[in-house]
Amino acid sequence: MTCHAGFVYSDDFTTYHFREDHPFNQLRVVMTKDLLENMDALKSTDIIQPRMATEEELALAHSKSYIQAVKKAGEGRLGDEEGLEYGIGTEDTPIFQGMHDASRLLVGSTLSAIDAVMEGRVQHALNLGGGLHHGFERKASGFCIYNDGAVGIKYLRQKYDCKVLYVDTDAHHGDGVQWAFYDDPNVCTFSIHETGRYLFPGTGNVNERGLKEGYGYSFNLPIDAFTEDESFLTNYESAFREIVDYFRPDVIVTQNGADAHFLDPLTHLCSTMKTYETIPKLAHELAHEFCDGKWIALGGGGYDIWRVVPRAWSQLWRIMQEGQPFHGDIPEAWVTQWQKKAPVSLPYTWHDPAGGYKPIPRKQEITEKNAKLLEKMLQLIHNQKKYNPS
Repeated sequence: MTCHAGFVYSDDFTTYHFREDHPFNQLRVVMTKDLLENMDALKSTDIIQPRMATEEELALAHSKSYIQAVKKAGEGRLGDEEGLEYGIGTEDTPIFQGMHDASRLLVGSTLSAIDAVMEGRVQHALNLGGGLHHGFERKASGFCIYNDGAVGIKYLRQKYDCKVLYVDTDAHHGDGVQWAFYDDPNVCTFSIHETGRYLFPGTGNVNERGLKEGYGYSFNLPIDAFTEDESFLTNYESAFREIVDYFRPDVIVTQNGADAHFLDPLTHLCSTMKTYETIPKLAHELAHEFCDGKWIALGGGGYDIWRVVPRAWSQLWRIMQEGQPFHGDIPEAWVTQWQKKAPVSLPYTWHDPAGGYKPIPRKQEITEKNAKLLEKMLQLIHNQKKYNPS
């Protein structure tokens, strides 16, 4: 099925840049765009030019004092002590010049994607510059200054009065978005991520289910370290299908971090490109089944920017457009161009070869543990169906 999709992009995405050796590098978005153009899968007519978010829009999810602190930091006027109060100037989120404008561009890009979908100009929209899901109301965290997902969902609620399902497949828990809507029954969040036992941010337990009117609309599946494709995808599909049927959203927003791959340097999961072909296929299917196709997809984590992220995110775009992934070889011209800059050998195929990582001796134990967590997470839905079958 061919769909009309929009690709939000600006060369200025690369101004969101902490330092040369920082793992968060927006060069991955440039490389993805170039790969898609080499595949003749991205045309100039697909591009949506983003806008800057206004301060009023940022204030949908961030305190005004925090916004002012970010502005001061980017102008070199924020003291160390005040910076630490707001999570700015840390090892994870260091200060850089112009950080307010660089950050609000990423938020505005998500708002541009939302408007394009909700106004009917496209069925799906992709903002790979976004997905900064760790930002809090008054604190930066985990490479994230402003939380474009949280601002975007507040914007969807305020401007379009719709029920929003947020699905986060980043290896790190989508904490900032979850807490922003923890008591909101009109926003349902689902995050499948590596357990926080050894991984930042340490939250996302299965018993985090929401608060007050929002109870029953927060879902977390903290899968075990070294989880492989089969267990990840079985749990993701089962959970997504049950949650979307339970919640019945008007629009789906997905965060598409690519850091669950076995090559990612910051996580401990063992997904291959098979996972990154399947994740968006299910989102695509369910968006059409439940939301008349309304789907906004964001970027997120992904720290092997050379071998993993461009392939994973290119597959996301391909499925938004065509419903099916790329197969076969990657264009030689793209490999040749970027190999000059890459510190590792770039892949020549869309799929990962077999044997990319050592066999996992605890595979059966991990699979069974994940299945039990899934059952526990979905028990709330099952109980409701049991006692309220209508």
